[in-house]
Amino acid sequence: MSLTPELVAKLEREGVSKAVIEQLNEKLASYGKISEDKMEKIVDRVIKSYKRALVEPGENVGVVAAQSVGEPGTQMTLRTFHFVGVKELNVTLGLPRLIEIFDARSKPTTPTMIIPIDKKYSKDRDKAFEIAIKLEELLVDDVVDSSTIDMVNDRIIFELNPNLLRNRGISLEELKEILESRIKSIEVKITGSLKKKDEPIYMEVSSKRELNIQQLNKLKERILKVRLKGIPKIRRTVIRKVELGNGDYEYVIATEGSNLKEVMKVEGIDRRRVYTNDIFEVYRLLGVEAAREVIIREAIRVLEDQGLDVNIRHVMLIADAMTRTGRIKQIGRHGIVGDKSSVLAKAAFELTTKHLYDAAARSAVDNLLGNAENIIAGQPIRSGTGHVKVYLDLLKLLGESEDGGST
Repeated sequence: MSLTPELVAKLEREGVSKAVIEQLNEKLASYGKISEDKMEKIVDRVIKSYKRALVEPGENVGVVAAQSVGEPGTQMTLRTFHFVGVKELNVTLGLPRLIEIFDARSKPTTPTMIIPIDKKYSKDRDKAFEIAIKLEELLVDDVVDSSTIDMVNDRIIFELNPNLLRNRGISLEELKEILESRIKSIEVKITGSLKKKDEPIYMEVSSKRELNIQQLNKLKERILKVRLKGIPKIRRTVIRKVELGNGDYEYVIATEGSNLKEVMKVEGIDRRRVYTNDIFEVYRLLGVEAAREVIIREAIRVLEDQGLDVNIRHVMLIADAMTRTGRIKQIGRHGIVGDKSSVLAKAAFELTTKHLYDAAARSAVDNLLGNAENIIAGQPIRSGTGHVKVYLDLLKLLGESEDGGST
């Protein structure tokens, strides 16, 4: 009896090595016919035993994980690369991105999103373009070619770009209405028409009260930042064609900027597969488990982009440590290390004298329960062979009973 191709595939999917699969086949060959149910149970038992045997009891998995990620991290580049296959979008990769992830920075340097299109539109580039335009944030600044301040008449004059207004479907009346509703203290007058292609369009903005030059400049900046259309923070969108294998493909939208909550409301996208590299945004909207998944994915992607082979289990252990309390904590003195009860363990990491002075002022007691503090104190650590305590029964060794008589 030997393993079926389906069972071999199952073992491989679970990460069981080829050597173990071969040994199992050899062992099964010495038995007679085995039912399918029993074979399934044997394979499940092998998978369970294999996974349990991956880590020896008492092994310092934290140190191994730190070494496995830290050593390849020293070989990473410090540059910012272009987004894969998209020249228009930049995304931070390499060591700076890895530091962002493990330092639990509240905002990534280059937030990005991947937004797949709904299955029924996934091969329609025109529909993808329509959704991308709907997503892209459009500010007044984007439709203005130039601006001047007229101090004599106490007004600001903007020259508008008619092509952009036409492409985004914004009429001059709509523009006037948006500005006057967002900024109550102004009056807007627009001269020109979108129907005449060569005719320039000017927008005059005046305040209902008298302003000096500084106030006019502030008003101009405020007007330029008014959002006309699109989703806040999504500054740019790019359509990508993704090959799925076997000749199949789909269109996805890559964005510069991230706003998961608002993007999820847009019609025509596949909400189940929307992805953002902003870990804290995922945490706020979807919870700590989803944030843990993003930490793992982002760290593995950064390492793989650099051609570094790090076992995912090490990254998973770091992500578990960062999220175990239900919140995202950095690996540092303000996070995981700062939560340690041991004074010596904190002092061994950073700000040694500060930790020792604070501990002395508080009359703190260190019970030497962890590895770092035991190493500092020159004691055996509770790991490996030191994890097990062996006691010698001298009475039994000498062959004497507890009441003093010989046995």
